[in-house]
Amino acid sequence: MRVSAGLPTGMEGLTYPIPFSDPENVIRIAQAAEKFGYDSVWGNDHMTTQNYVRAEFPVPPRFWEPLITYAFVLSETKTLKVGTGILVLPMRHDIVVTAKQIATLDHFGKGRLEIGVGIGAYREEFQALQPDSKLNRGDIVDEGLQALRLLFSERVASFEGKYYKFRDVELFPKPYQKKLPIYVSGNHANNIARTVKWGDGWLPAGMHVDRVRAGVKTLREMAEKAGRDPKTIEVCPQFVVHVGKTHQAAIESFRKSQMNKHLVSLSKSTLKGQGTATHEEINLIGTPQEIVDKAMAFREAGVTHLLGLYFAANSVQELLDQMQVFAEEVMPKVK
Repeated sequence: MRVSAGLPTGMEGLTYPIPFSDPENVIRIAQAAEKFGYDSVWGNDHMTTQNYVRAEFPVPPRFWEPLITYAFVLSETKTLKVGTGILVLPMRHDIVVTAKQIATLDHFGKGRLEIGVGIGAYREEFQALQPDSKLNRGDIVDEGLQALRLLFSERVASFEGKYYKFRDVELFPKPYQKKLPIYVSGNHANNIARTVKWGDGWLPAGMHVDRVRAGVKTLREMAEKAGRDPKTIEVCPQFVVHVGKTHQAAIESFRKSQMNKHLVSLSKSTLKGQGTATHEEINLIGTPQEIVDKAMAFREAGVTHLLGLYFAANSVQELLDQMQVFAEEVMPKVK
C-alpha cells in the first residue's frame, strides 16, 4: 500500500492557521516527505476564500495554484511524486490550457505527476467565479475527463460538449508517462461510475472503513460489467492524521486543531452521509498502533494507496514532527 502526504497548497485558514503556507515552508514540507519516505505529496485547488474562513481570520489565506507550485517542488526534490488532490475542473474554463499545463509539468518532472480531479468541496467558490451560472459541476467533470483523455491520447483531437469545445487541436508533446494516472475524487456513487468510465483510481475522503468497503464492492461490480479489470483501478482515500502517545492525548490535541474546524465545515457537503461515526473514529487519529490497525483495516477493505494524508497541526514544526513519527512508527507496518 502506497502512503503519501498532504501538501498545504490551499489550506491556510481551512485546515491550518494563517500564516502557515509560505513558499519556503511548502518546499520544506515536500522535502521532508521525500526524506521520510512518502511516495508523493498532494495539494488542493482553491481560487477564492471561503465565507467561514473570512469570518474567522482578519487577513486572507494564501492559496497557491498547485500546478505552478509543483514546478518548484519537482525542481527541489529528486524522487518524490506530486499529485493534485484535487484539481477542480469546474473552476478551469479552458480544458486545453489545463491539459497543456499538465503535460508540460509531467515532462519537466520526468513522470513524477499524478492528477486527481473533481467538482470541489465548496460550491460558493464556483459561484464566485461564475456568478449567475446554472452549470452542473458534475456534468463539467464528466466532459473534462473525456476531453483530457482525448487530448492526451489522440494526435489531433476535437470535442463538442456543452461546457468544453475545441476543434483540430494537436496537443504535443503528450504527457511524459505513457498513461498519466487520473483519479476521480468524491464520495458519491456517481464518482465511482466516473472512475470506471474514465479514471485510473477512485479518490474519496474521510470515509468510514465500512463505507469504503461498500464503495470498493460497487466499483468492482461496475468495472466487471464495463469489461475493466478491477485490479487496475486504484482505491486512494484521503484521511486526516494525528498521532499521540495515548489515545486521549491524540483526541484532545486533534480537537484543538484548525483541521477539526475544517472537518466540521464539510459535514454538510463533502462529508455528508458519514452517519454517526465521529471524525476521530473515521480518520487515522490515535496511538501509532491504533493507526496501524485502522490502516490495515482499510487495506483489507480494498484500499491501495493512503493518498494525501493531512496531518492535523497548528504549526509547521508540529506538522513535520507528525510526518516523522508516522513515517517511523506506522508506515513500515502498512506499506
